[in-house]
Amino acid sequence: MDRAVRVDVNRMNLSTRRVLFLLFFLSGFCSLAYQVVWTRMAFASFGIITPVLSVVLSVFMLGLAGGAWAGGRFIASLVEKTGLSAVIFYAGAELLIGVGAFAVPKLFAAGEYLLLEAGQTNSLGYLSLSALVLAGSILPWCLFMGATFPLMMAYVRERDCQNTESFSFLYLANVLGAMSGTLLTAVVLVELLGFRHTLWVAAAGNFIIAVTGGCLGWKQRGFAAMATAEAKRSTVPGNPTLPGDSRSRLIKWILFSTGFGAMAMEVVWTRAFTPVLKTQVYSFAVVVFTYLGATFLGSLAYRRNLRAGSVRSTAELIFSLVIAAFFPILANDYRLKDWVSLTGLHISQDFHAVLLLLSISPFCAILGYLTPRLIDEYAAGQPRDAGKAYATNVIGCILGPLVASYGLLPNLGERHVLILLTSPFLILCLPFIAALKRRQRVGMMATAGAALVWSLFFAVDFEGLCARTQKNTVVRRDYAASLISYGDSQLAKRLLVNGIGMTVLTPVTKCMVHLPLAFHHGRPESVLVICFGMGTTYRSALSWGLETTAVELVPGVKEAFGFYHADAPQVRQNPRGRIIIDDGRRYLKRTDEKFDVIVIDPPPPIEAAGSSLLYSKEFYELHERT
Repeated sequence: MDRAVRVDVNRMNLSTRRVLFLLFFLSGFCSLAYQVVWTRMAFASFGIITPVLSVVLSVFMLGLAGGAWAGGRFIASLVEKTGLSAVIFYAGAELLIGVGAFAVPKLFAAGEYLLLEAGQTNSLGYLSLSALVLAGSILPWCLFMGATFPLMMAYVRERDCQNTESFSFLYLANVLGAMSGTLLTAVVLVELLGFRHTLWVAAAGNFIIAVTGGCLGWKQRGFAAMATAEAKRSTVPGNPTLPGDSRSRLIKWILFSTGFGAMAMEVVWTRAFTPVLKTQVYSFAVVVFTYLGATFLGSLAYRRNLRAGSVRSTAELIFSLVIAAFFPILANDYRLKDWVSLTGLHISQDFHAVLLLLSISPFCAILGYLTPRLIDEYAAGQPRDAGKAYATNVIGCILGPLVASYGLLPNLGERHVLILLTSPFLILCLPFIAALKRRQRVGMMATAGAALVWSLFFAVDFEGLCARTQKNTVVRRDYAASLISYGDSQLAKRLLVNGIGMTVLTPVTKCMVHLPLAFHHGRPESVLVICFGMGTTYRSALSWGLETTAVELVPGVKEAFGFYHADAPQVRQNPRGRIIIDDGRRYLKRTDEKFDVIVIDPPPPIEAAGSSLLYSKEFYELHERT
């Protein structure tokens, strides 16, 4: 019997490997479907502000980190105590993830109701409470997502105790599924089925995985505990890393730093590329799809090199990562069109968008190669060690978006933030300088240095372009957006939010409130203006001597009022007026006031991520109530 088990645990046939690949492909598909839908639902419930996006991403990553650590920590003892195969626990995790598809919408609805009394969206109380509600709503299901890696790795060890590459195998399948899930969910499923039914599709995927995992566990019954013991007794030759030594600590620092930098850069890329990609609902999904697609190609290259016995060194990858980190800055130089036009060619808006997406691909592909390579080296197929290493990487992914959104972007331009986020990679190069050949070392260091100098002193981003070409340019930044105001003459003034033109100073916006007030039956007493803009509509409403409320999502827009109207200080002191920082839909839900006239002037285009919610049926139903 022992001999039979020994033979079984040292072999895993091709059909089983294909089943596991398909399971993790489907698992990655469902996970990113949840992330896309939950993010969109969070925007609708808690406001279309950067902190909501950052909290969703960070909580998602926190669950992955906690689940990966806990799964790796406890799976061996669970198998020993119960005698069940690790794949049974994996099936249970997938089953519970599917339950989250039905629970999260209800939790969001309850949280939205509870937060109606929490004040404006820029208040510390609201930001803190909304973060807690988001965490409580999605964290439990993300913990189970994170646990899937070590649980399945434990099953692979049951079937093949000599396998040291299971993480990269599963990682490849998971990233491919995540890439597919991001694109299909945003572009197809949500459009055809809506949020709720898209979640049901993802839940069905999780339930299929759970049933399949249960079948695999049934076949493995009676052998799991013995297989686990056999895996413990076996030694893995050639494993260069022992947890706790200097190489192990360096690997953890690399994993943490790359996770931190990559996710922080993803937030910055989304804002920096907005002038080209625009603010359509799909823009963030396209950035994520590109990120995951390049990560998949990098992981695929690693698996092929692994089979061929020609894996790239960590030194080469780290130096290449530094160089690739500067590509988005170079591609986002707004003089590029002028330089290309000198050759007689023309760069269209679509081509520029593709170029920007391609510019992040080398960085993401190198990460897709480096991350599974380091975790394979650190863990050598051990679920517990893989859980620790993966959790370390994901902890960096948690902190990156938060630091970028709350600490860096409100104080620095996107170009300087990207340069700052590259600095940890430059430091990581130091231990590997001697590992490169002299010619390779000189070439990579010279290239990285040239890219750094150009990005710091010569690259021109959108803010720099406006400062060079427009008169009287003023830049304001906050957690929600970057604002640019420019123009010297009264009717030449412009307002841009994240590089998108919102409005111009024109008398037309006065008529938007004067006409409905003039034709109102009876004397109006109150006005609500949704979307403050330059403040012209708000200012005109106050000229009627009415109680006037303006609701604006971006705090910096309110602060820019004085740039466009010299009498802004006097207007802001008018006791009949008030400017509230909040999401327009959320304000209508939480207010008990009634308004005689409601004026709405959402920014263009209609399909913008924020504006689209202000053209919805639900939004106009709220109008009728107020």
